[in-house]
Amino acid sequence: MLKICVLLAGLAVPQALVHAAAAACRTSSDYDVTLTDSALQFQRKDAHSPVIEMQRGALTVDRQPLALAADDRKRVADFETKVRELVPKIKLLGQRGVDLMVAAIRDEAAKASPQSAASPELNARVDARAKDLKLRIAASRTSKEWHPDALAGYMTAVLGDVAPLITGDLTQKAVDLTMKGDLGGVVALKDQALQLRESLEQRIRTRLDTLQPEIDRLCPSLRELDRLESGIRAARIDLIKVES
Repeated sequence: MLKICVLLAGLAVPQALVHAAAAACRTSSDYDVTLTDSALQFQRKDAHSPVIEMQRGALTVDRQPLALAADDRKRVADFETKVRELVPKIKLLGQRGVDLMVAAIRDEAAKASPQSAASPELNARVDARAKDLKLRIAASRTSKEWHPDALAGYMTAVLGDVAPLITGDLTQKAVDLTMKGDLGGVVALKDQALQLRESLEQRIRTRLDTLQPEIDRLCPSLRELDRLESGIRAARIDLIKVES
């Protein structure tokens, strides 16, 4: 439901948001990023590559410091500052994405099963999942927490909470229709239940599209990060790629 992955400076962004930002300014990264209080750490997502660290204008590769001229130190320091400025903005977008996801779940429940949509149990489960995810976004310090397999587990958990309530109501309706001899209605309800996940994901994507203008406003910052890293002469690093 929420597929979360990360661009260079994003620690917790729904993948739909990342894809939209990529479409706006063709941005990608092969690295995970971890923020500590004093440093930024980058490592390729295969986890077997050297760790690149930026700390107050210093640059190290696998703890080996690189000799930097004054202008390179400034570029590194500016890169760190830009990333730390960008992360809260992306986290806020991520949390707003969660709110939009919750609204989409409730809309889909109301469409598929009004009785389930009014269920205190369903609303409590959805609210609890949303609260947990927003807290995780707020506390997150590394993109390693947001790989697709980890978010697939979250998505499965949400569907595990919500789907049985909706499909249970649909099943009862199907029983009632069967007792009335309305086999066509039973088939229609079965199709509706089978399409629930696809319909829900589409509704979420549509909701997230409303964030597009704010996502577009991230592009200048991403381009500036690309410009700064490209200007570092002491080392050839390619932490972020922006093609337009």
